Amino acid sequence: MKNIGIDIGSSCAKVCVMDNDIIETNFMLPTGYNSRKTAEDIRQMLEKSGIDIENSNIMATGYGRVSVPYANEIMTEISCHGKGAYYLFGENATVIDIGGQDTKVISLKKGRVMKFLMNDKCSAGTGKFIEIMSDRLGLTFEELEEIAAKGKETTISSMCTVFAESEIISLIGEGTPREDIANGVINSVVEKVVQLAAQIPADKYILTGGFCENDYFINELSKALDAAVYSDSKARFAGAIGAAVYAGELED
Repeated sequence: MKNIGIDIGSSCAKVCVMDNDIIETNFMLPTGYNSRKTAEDIRQMLEKSGIDIENSNIMATGYGRVSVPYANEIMTEISCHGKGAYYLFGENATVIDIGGQDTKVISLKKGRVMKFLMNDKCSAGTGKFIEIMSDRLGLTFEELEEIAAKGKETTISSMCTVFAESEIISLIGEGTPREDIANGVINSVVEKVVQLAAQIPADKYILTGGFCENDYFINELSKALDAAVYSDSKARFAGAIGAAVYAGELED
């Protein structure tokens, strides 16, 4: 019997399929405007890959967790991200998850959530902030990350996404090189994340979410936190992985 975790986030849905405790496959797709349609797309993709939905343990999490009618149970993304991070790294640490619409900081002890904080009132310091700024610079998310490492330190002081965008427009008008502005955008996110993470200080952090493969961001975050920051390509699936682990426990 397969154990399946489905994490439907605000901008991207992630899926993890496990056989016992071993990850067989991960995949993701855009959430789109309708979480229920996304859930149906996931069901069809799973069935096309030969998975028997009716005879699988399925746990749903994320903003769209209530939109997965074939899930056996639902669980909060805080618990699932904590469980997934512990599965991947096996560390007592503080997890930083940068999502499309929020940033979560989760303190873990043996995979259990001890304390958490969430910034879900403002898009600054989230994937949405990067998406807006990338569009303004005429870059993809990946291109912005790549050229940021080549830029000179540039300050974007506005705390609000709307005002920060205006600040970028002014920098463009002044002829500031695009790589310098990209550098300022990335470091603005680092600053916002650190402000939240500093409330749960730790010796080591685990980064999950869309920045998990960005070495420049990880290095800058580590320097700003004055602590080690670990990540992995699978860390973007932490919520789905944790949900799949919990799905396996439904049999117990």
